[in-house]
Amino acid sequence: MGWLRELIRRPPLLHVATDSGSGSPVVMIHGIASSSVTFERLVPLVEPFHRVIAIDLLGFGESPAPDDAEYTIDEHTAALARTVRGLRLREPFVLVGHSLGALIASRYAATHAGKVSKVILVSPPIYLPADTISAASGRATMGLYFRLYEYLRENKEFTIRAAARLALLSPIKNLLDVSERNWRAFVLSLQNSIETQTTLSDLAAIRVPVELVYGSLDVLLAPAGIKIAEQLRHVTVHRVEAGDHVIRPRTARVVATAIG
Repeated sequence: MGWLRELIRRPPLLHVATDSGSGSPVVMIHGIASSSVTFERLVPLVEPFHRVIAIDLLGFGESPAPDDAEYTIDEHTAALARTVRGLRLREPFVLVGHSLGALIASRYAATHAGKVSKVILVSPPIYLPADTISAASGRATMGLYFRLYEYLRENKEFTIRAAARLALLSPIKNLLDVSERNWRAFVLSLQNSIETQTTLSDLAAIRVPVELVYGSLDVLLAPAGIKIAEQLRHVTVHRVEAGDHVIRPRTARVVATAIG
């Protein structure tokens, strides 16, 4: 009767960490192993003009982490959709997604036509199978990402220690969190939402403007994925010189301008 359980199970409500400002709504969703603190530099630039809503993803921040969740892109999107419905927004909103949040934002916008007025993708890890890339350098880079992520998933103690050291260097407190508490959410989100993804087809299905913002020094981005995305007619790409994966002040200003 597993099919019946799936039919009646409702997606969990996510934690709304920020709901401030007034005006047309902007919903922000963060990336893997993080929380809504991701947008610490962005929120002050946006809330004088918009209602800003920042949501913790399933399994991260203060959101629930169901024991039976597999953290697929569909599960993340379903939880986001139920949470957004609960906000009872009266008009289409701008959806901002960072890293994993960008992949979820793409799926949400592709499957919820009419709900979103614009999509802002910040530092999106758009990956595709290495054997589908014609350029040798692109294949090698993509293969390297998948081997790295496999190593992180299979070496728990190393990954938790490395994340803790990186967190000490972060310009935003508590930006990176990989711990016993969220290990399952981290591993399965990495495997089932980042390593396995259909972001390019989701992007192609979106019918509203998409603004893609990335840093020139972001080592987690795959150039082959970005190159394909920027060829889509409704996608506008903004490259932030000397920017990395974190939303630092310069990137925050570019994103705020893209939100409008």
